[in-house]
Amino acid sequence: MALKFSEFYKGKVGIMPRVPITSLKDFSYWYTPGVAAVSLAVNHDVEEVFNLTGKWNSVAIVTDGTRVLGLGNVGPEASLPVMEGKSMIFNFLGGVNAVPIPIRVKDKEEFVNVAKALEPSFGAYNLEDIESPKCFFVLEELQKDLSIPVWHDDQLGTACITLAGLLNSLKVVQKRREDAKVVLFGAGAANIATAHLLATAGFKMKNIVIADSKGILEPNRSDIDNLMFTNPWKYRLAMDTNGERLSGEEGGAFKGADIVVSASRSDPSTLHKDWIRSMNDDAIVFALANPLPEIWPSDAIEAGAKIVATGRSDFPNQINNSLVFPGVFRGVLDARARKVDYEIMVAASEALAGRIVNPTAEEVIPKMTDWDLYPEVAASVAYASSQKGYARKHESKEKFLKIATEIIEHNRMAYSTLLDNGSIPKLPEV
Repeated sequence: MALKFSEFYKGKVGIMPRVPITSLKDFSYWYTPGVAAVSLAVNHDVEEVFNLTGKWNSVAIVTDGTRVLGLGNVGPEASLPVMEGKSMIFNFLGGVNAVPIPIRVKDKEEFVNVAKALEPSFGAYNLEDIESPKCFFVLEELQKDLSIPVWHDDQLGTACITLAGLLNSLKVVQKRREDAKVVLFGAGAANIATAHLLATAGFKMKNIVIADSKGILEPNRSDIDNLMFTNPWKYRLAMDTNGERLSGEEGGAFKGADIVVSASRSDPSTLHKDWIRSMNDDAIVFALANPLPEIWPSDAIEAGAKIVATGRSDFPNQINNSLVFPGVFRGVLDARARKVDYEIMVAASEALAGRIVNPTAEEVIPKMTDWDLYPEVAASVAYASSQKGYARKHESKEKFLKIATEIIEHNRMAYSTLLDNGSIPKLPEV
């Protein structure tokens, strides 16, 4: 079906003018000679580019296609359909003009250099589907050197929605974040970012234990010296987490834990029932692998879990990055922010969690059909950016909410018009 539809539509996104063109004379306003005045204004004050061009609402989705979800290293061309899909979600849910940019580069340094060169055209970057640990280096370097927000969704988006779900889960089981013992199973992009975000949100780093296929991460593990050079981000967490200095096989990390967040292998036999049984009462289990979770929800509940979340839509509590990135980017763009950090992410997570007034074991995460969620997240992010001094544009939270709501609603109305009048053809019969 997807293949036939893609052949019919020949791409999921496109570019249309935002300005009226009713005669040849209009071209003189939007292009030469009138455009010269706009260029001179930007040349005089480069910040005017946000007021006079589409940079204020433009995002680059940059990937090298080395770690595409469920596909692996497929390269830049084969990643383009995925990036187009992401662009469509950006636009439909956040009113953001996101441009897919798969690039062919030989190493992480070249990736960084290409991304730096493209900065003048965009108000923010979304890095996507980059292999680990390259993704940490690329994100770190670009965040350090660019004056626009840089986001890696596989890290930050997953961490953000995970935190939102955990905040509501802790309400349900009546436990405090500062007391909770957390196991992060899998030490890739998502859980390394999750560890830092949890610490920023008030969880104690000493109460976080990271485990992977080689066992519990701790300072004396056999591969620790190698990690210092090959994956310094993982190495630093080996030093900072696991206050009890647990060691040995991965199953030992679960004993007495309140929470497990697994971002590991797509295999329902990955998390063992015995591990879940060894956790504290009212255990919280997030099994995030796709397309198959690391343990089936029914098995986790049978083993004693109170709350289970997965990455799938056919079970309760779907951990879905699409709840996060449209609102986050709407927010940083509306504030014309220079950066995004873990404190801004906490604001986004709290806004997401707050969409559910009375969470239950079956509902700790809002659904994508909650249309008001996206402007709410955007307003929280924009206002937090302003409060932290990252914003070029400062408004009240209420004004940011109004701005985001109007942009998103206008975009959806325009899309509906194109759909209704047949400019976007209906799905073909198959």
